[in-house]
Amino acid sequence: MQNNNNYNPDVLTCLANLSNDEVFTPPQMVNQILDLLPKEIWKDEKATFFDPFCKTGVFLREIARRLMVGLEKKIPDKQKRSDHVFKNQIFGIAITELTALLSRRSVYCSKTANGKYSVCESFDSKQGNIFFKRIKHTWVNGKCQFCGASEDVYDRSADLETHAYQFIHTEKPEEIFNMKFDVIIGNPPYQLSTAGDENGPQAKPIYHLFVEQAKKMNPTFLTMIIPSRWFAGGWGLDDFRHAMITDPHIEYLHDFPNASDCFPGVEIKGGVCYFLWNKNYSGTTKFITHDTSGVISTSERPLKENGCDIVIRYNDAIPILHKVRSLHEPTFDSIVSTKKPFGFITNYRGKSKSFQGAVKLYGNRRVEYVKKCDITRRSDCVDKHKLIIPKAVGTGDGKTDHIKPLYCEPNSCCTETYLLVGPFSSKSECNNVISYINTKFFHFLVTLQKNTQDCMKKVYSFVPLQDFSHFWTDEKLYKKYCLSKEEIAFIESMVRSMEVSNE
Repeated sequence: MQNNNNYNPDVLTCLANLSNDEVFTPPQMVNQILDLLPKEIWKDEKATFFDPFCKTGVFLREIARRLMVGLEKKIPDKQKRSDHVFKNQIFGIAITELTALLSRRSVYCSKTANGKYSVCESFDSKQGNIFFKRIKHTWVNGKCQFCGASEDVYDRSADLETHAYQFIHTEKPEEIFNMKFDVIIGNPPYQLSTAGDENGPQAKPIYHLFVEQAKKMNPTFLTMIIPSRWFAGGWGLDDFRHAMITDPHIEYLHDFPNASDCFPGVEIKGGVCYFLWNKNYSGTTKFITHDTSGVISTSERPLKENGCDIVIRYNDAIPILHKVRSLHEPTFDSIVSTKKPFGFITNYRGKSKSFQGAVKLYGNRRVEYVKKCDITRRSDCVDKHKLIIPKAVGTGDGKTDHIKPLYCEPNSCCTETYLLVGPFSSKSECNNVISYINTKFFHFLVTLQKNTQDCMKKVYSFVPLQDFSHFWTDEKLYKKYCLSKEEIAFIESMVRSMEVSNE
């Protein structure tokens, strides 16, 4: 093995992420994102670039590197070129005091912009153009009016981070630097913990707030890398999703269903994506899908399909969905309940032993018994044949997630761990529904809506209802919907083998 003593690794490739909420972007990924911008911008001495959420400074560093090359002919003197680029073209806001120091060190080669070893000799201040200002949340009825953070969680002492990010805690972000930017770029914080509810703490998405704030500044180009959960779900993301899928300025969208293909060693359920919003572009979006091997699919298409309020993640799925929907059949979500179908929360505990007049209660890995009068919802279904399905399944990866329905006999109910499917006329009919749920066809259509562990009613809205007087197989379904060999092969590549039972 050859020993290369001249190897000098980029320190920013070696940093470990502090959390899954604020993820450091590898330099290689940064350069893939920068490649979306027009090549001529690197020769424009008037172009301005802004990263509103610096962590390591890697975006600004790589932008400066490209400008230093592109402007060599216009500004031949290296020091003058360096002073111009760092003083007049690149700007950032750090998310913490620590990341401000880290960003200045990687961008200016000095933790202070006006330090002895700074590559820019024109700064008078230590901050240079990479600001950090400790911001406080603005509390209204226990929530921050800007980001929705919980006062109980984030009303902290001065020695703790507030996570009140400057860029989104103002109604006038343009006043931070008092200038307009040509390019806004970066990798924003993804979420904040909340006080939760009866089910415990939850994480509230905030990355969309950075996208929306950046759009208000009206740049020529906007590009960010964010979680892909907004494609089909996410807490409070309905308005954001609608705005994105109806925005004709999104020229490129690169999707990584497995986030570790972008951020090695990091799990972000639902994957990540980066996009280019171009003010001067109007049209369809070039949608590119990646996996570990590289680009696996490219298509130019609208983000919004007719009759859909989500982004269809897989290009090859669209013609299949068109064939299925062309029959205009009712959909499976019409027989699936909302959460807490019988009124019992997940951690509700019944009696461990049956008693006179008891109703069986299916919970999380347990069976208990309750009084019928304790059932506050769907009491009409208690004495009927029905199925229950988990409301959370896997991680959002169709290749590994398997929805496992359970037969729920008459005189039974369930906790919020499950959703109700039905009711049905007999156990035999329930078994035929189970045969349908166990097909790859069924799971494939669910996968188009489900990109996290959440498996609520809505994820079944692409799945057509069938005649449940008989048993279903993939072969019958492929024939019914006239799917081609290529389409069948795609479905089978997307969904793991299912165990079909006709008990």
